[in-house]
Amino acid sequence: MTTFPIDLKAYKPLTLDASNPTLTPEQRETLKSNIQLCRDAIVFFTATGAARGVGGHTGGPYDTVPEVMILDALFRGSADKYVPIFFDEAGHRVATQYLMSTLEGSLPAEQLMSYRAANSTLPGHPELGLTPGVKFSSGRLGHMWPYVNGVALANPGKTAFCLGSDGSQQEGNDAEAARLAVAQQINVKLLIDDNDITIAGSPSDYLPGFSVKKTLEGHGLKVLEGDGEDIDGLYARICEAINTPGPVAVINKRAMCVGIDGLEGSNHGHDVISVDAALKYLEARGHSDAVSNLKSVVKPSQDYTFLGASEKYDSNRNVFGDAVVEVLSGMSEADRKAKVLVVDSDLEGSCGLHKIRAANPEIFISGGIQERGNLSAAAGFGMAAGKQGIFATFSAFLEMCISEITMARLNKSNLLCHFSHAGIDDMADNTCHFGINNMFADNGLDDGYETRLYFPADANQMKACVKSVFDNSGLRFIFSTRSKVPLLTDANGGELYAGNYTFTPGKDEVVREGTAGYIVSFGEALYRSLDAVERLKKEGIDVGLINKSTLNVVDEDMMKKIGAAPFVVVVESFNRRTGLGSRFGSWLLERGLSPKFAYLGTHEEGCGGLWEQFPHQGIDPVGIMKTVKSLAS
Repeated sequence: MTTFPIDLKAYKPLTLDASNPTLTPEQRETLKSNIQLCRDAIVFFTATGAARGVGGHTGGPYDTVPEVMILDALFRGSADKYVPIFFDEAGHRVATQYLMSTLEGSLPAEQLMSYRAANSTLPGHPELGLTPGVKFSSGRLGHMWPYVNGVALANPGKTAFCLGSDGSQQEGNDAEAARLAVAQQINVKLLIDDNDITIAGSPSDYLPGFSVKKTLEGHGLKVLEGDGEDIDGLYARICEAINTPGPVAVINKRAMCVGIDGLEGSNHGHDVISVDAALKYLEARGHSDAVSNLKSVVKPSQDYTFLGASEKYDSNRNVFGDAVVEVLSGMSEADRKAKVLVVDSDLEGSCGLHKIRAANPEIFISGGIQERGNLSAAAGFGMAAGKQGIFATFSAFLEMCISEITMARLNKSNLLCHFSHAGIDDMADNTCHFGINNMFADNGLDDGYETRLYFPADANQMKACVKSVFDNSGLRFIFSTRSKVPLLTDANGGELYAGNYTFTPGKDEVVREGTAGYIVSFGEALYRSLDAVERLKKEGIDVGLINKSTLNVVDEDMMKKIGAAPFVVVVESFNRRTGLGSRFGSWLLERGLSPKFAYLGTHEEGCGGLWEQFPHQGIDPVGIMKTVKSLAS
């Protein structure tokens, strides 16, 4: 690795004492210098993620540098008075944790230039035990405040801090945390970055009436609101919070990415800064070495050629939206408004719902970052016969909605859910964002209201699946990946699911016949399994492949067919403990079928990066072929 091109040794360790809420001129200048240095560093090393194609987030960590610098100085001044951890409930602000780990000497500065890269131990959310210097795992948005309440209770006499945001404060977890903190007078201080920006836009627009300040005051917290860029005012408010017993929220108003041309005040600043914007910023700041370094970053590419797949890739998570729009186009506007409601949870652009909003805004609601309530609202709309709610978010968040899914089932709702980012492919955010426990959605009883889980393999099958199940009653969950997937081909090289193909719920499909045994797979693991099948056939092992795109229904005819084969291997990116493989063997035994059996799935914490997650878990073609050969021998 080359030398980190911004001199972090210019950071000037500062000590502050909260008993004195006024900064001296020297302290103020030191803080300003440290803030600018750290903001420059964050722009640079997060931009290496953009250049490498692994993405990331720049705006959040960039914005909150002033309060982090003040906390660092307070921790240095009186470590025994605080829990000296920069807890942050907006986990995508991980750049803060990595930079502070470097400044304290736990992480080499040069490693920052491998931000979010595979096997760099710098994933998109902080993970305790993985990255040197990182002191907590943040999990998903809005999960830390309840946890920090407990940390504060475990450290009586000390002050604990939790960095928050106007986005994370929309989550129901924080409402519960607020009530407990007030009731027990927990000595936790919230430092909330309130920039009126989330992924989908401005909360003031899509959640009119919502106010972080009024909400927290309603829970009983003392709230200190002010300009987050006013260093003297920010420091004074933090000192007042520290000197006030019990929970206090310091709300810091600022524009997102203040001072970054082209990003200031824009929701585009939420994600990683573009290389061009970063170069412009760094050039203006005089960081010529950082500019040269950023220009030299080479984006890695996967040069593996998958057999059985065309060269055309498409994004199933967006195809879902296109397919729904196509179905809706066959309805009158009056029927759409009367029969369909689409509820977004701030991720419309990531789940394909933006396609529906653009075409049919009359049935679309921006529900904010509150997945449980939004799913329930969509389910409630679909309670009456002939009506249907549509809901979408990331698959990792499905675990947050299990109780609401049960309520939707008990109330006989008609609910079509799209959970994107399923599995692990292209998941630089890493373990906390793996969508691997999706089978939890099928948590009803055997005689319960119908629930179906579908995971189409490519864009053609996604379109066919949506069209087939759109008007069905019951709970329907359609999964897709963050990554684009190739169109699958048949044995003659034509598109497997094109033409007159019709998706039949509950029916498994033969992708390739075989005599030696069968692989059973679905989703983005299917094209990798198909590649393994084609290569094994060339080596003389005539293995077949089954696409089990309906995950939770036993196709009795197909079960008899593959159960009579010498072996069966289930290949998936779901959790090996909770996925399809964990139940498929039981299905075989219940029917008196006993082929050799194995199941491959996600079983280790992630390695960061994109496609690299698959070989890391041993579910790439190489790993699949190894398992098949062991069973065929």
